[in-house]
Amino acid sequence: MELESILLPGIDAKRPLIIAGPCSAETEEQVMQTARELSSRGIKIFRAGIWKPRTKPGGFEGVGADALPWLKRVKTELGMYTAVEVATAKHVRDCLTNDVDILWIGARTSANPFAVQEIADALEGIDIPVLIKNPVNPDLDLWIGAIERIYNAGIRKIGAIHRGFSTADKKIYRNLPQWHIPIELHRQLPNLPIICDPSHIGGKRELIAPLCQQAMDLNFDGLIIESHCHPEKAWSDAAQQITPAVLEFILNTIVIRDITQSTESLAALRRQIDELDDSLLELLARRMRVSNEIGQYKKEHNMPILQAQRYDEILQHRISQAEKMEMDAEFMKTVLVAIHEESVRHQMIIMK
Repeated sequence: MELESILLPGIDAKRPLIIAGPCSAETEEQVMQTARELSSRGIKIFRAGIWKPRTKPGGFEGVGADALPWLKRVKTELGMYTAVEVATAKHVRDCLTNDVDILWIGARTSANPFAVQEIADALEGIDIPVLIKNPVNPDLDLWIGAIERIYNAGIRKIGAIHRGFSTADKKIYRNLPQWHIPIELHRQLPNLPIICDPSHIGGKRELIAPLCQQAMDLNFDGLIIESHCHPEKAWSDAAQQITPAVLEFILNTIVIRDITQSTESLAALRRQIDELDDSLLELLARRMRVSNEIGQYKKEHNMPILQAQRYDEILQHRISQAEKMEMDAEFMKTVLVAIHEESVRHQMIIMK
């Protein structure tokens, strides 16, 4: 997949690329005041929700196409680029008619291949940057599929937006980051720019700064942040929006680390990791060979594969050991469950 840079004329090619603006375009006055405050702080790409897909009916679902002329004012009066979420072919046509510069596909839409294909068909022959948010559920193939549909329409300026994944557990984050998924996306599509959406991951304004730093430490290319002139009065997602002044403070405090630096000591540590990984693989292979012998024994003595009590004892004991070694219990549970599932698979082959 050969992609072009999503950068537009006048946008500096440095990390992080910043896209900022209110969750929703509410009034012309609100849009212009927020845009002015952002522009005065060096922000060059203004985002605003025009159509807002809500979880339940009755909430504020956006002003709609009537707000697009407000964004044209932002372009003409402040010289900013504009970015809008689209969910249908009509949204695409309305945005193109009103000279919107960047389109993005939201999480609910990217989860629906029919909807993404409709948007892709509407973009056929158009040269415009398109950003694709991850689907609401942690399905990497579905995310890549949405990206490929837009690519197959002839779009080459494509980027991904990581906004986290829906969860019933809202104790910390609105949407769980599950950083390993965008990391794997980058591994599979190394030329694809990835932008982090800390507003939707955190769901609370106090989490935006640390999430921005995490994204930069993971070498994300940019940030898309919800910023409102009066966030406490916002018509949607008030808790996760920040003022342009707070945004400026956060951006000034982010540390951009040197990703190209490679020292001899780091190379030596990486060699240790490689050696340890080799040892882990050898141990796992030995464990699977023992599992095969256990499977053969169970077959010869007509025993069931799953010994629930034994499995539970292993889990509890190993997790307790791991915690004493300062390893996370959930991490160790994930590892042990994966090893057990592979052992069961081996034994099922023997049983057959």
